[in-house]
Amino acid sequence: MQLNHYNSNFKKQKHPIKVICDNVTNAPNIGSLFRIADAFGVEELIFCGSDIPFGKRMTKTSRSTEKYVSYRIEDGIETQIKALKANNYYLIALEISENSQPLTEFKIQTNQPIALILGDENFGVAEAVLKQVDAVVHINMFGNNSSMNVVQATGIALYEITKQLNN
Repeated sequence: MQLNHYNSNFKKQKHPIKVICDNVTNAPNIGSLFRIADAFGVEELIFCGSDIPFGKRMTKTSRSTEKYVSYRIEDGIETQIKALKANNYYLIALEISENSQPLTEFKIQTNQPIALILGDENFGVAEAVLKQVDAVVHINMFGNNSSMNVVQATGIALYEITKQLNN
């Protein structure tokens, strides 16, 4: 018999993780980020930017998870980075860069709460942000493309991070 959320024995739990979305502006992506944040028990979603579309296209994809996941919309990521650092968060950017390390080799060696920073759908995490984080991780890819949809990448990253936190 296939299980659903009424008869599965998944234990609800929150993880000390905030997901920071810098200029993620595609409504279906935003809705899917709510779903993935709910699935992994993320503490909070923070959307940074001026044109974050919260509407019918977003809620269709989120399937009501925006009602359960704590979130807020802020103007700029710089203020958020300062606040997260002041509150002792360990900042991880999800981006392929010269100094990024493969997610499969990344080991969380801190008891600090975690902030996972996602970049713009077209341009990724800004260089200025990459210079301020504690770690930059990427997902190894084996095809022709060098980028992945922000939601799929976030799901993979949260899977690995929560797996390590639960060990």
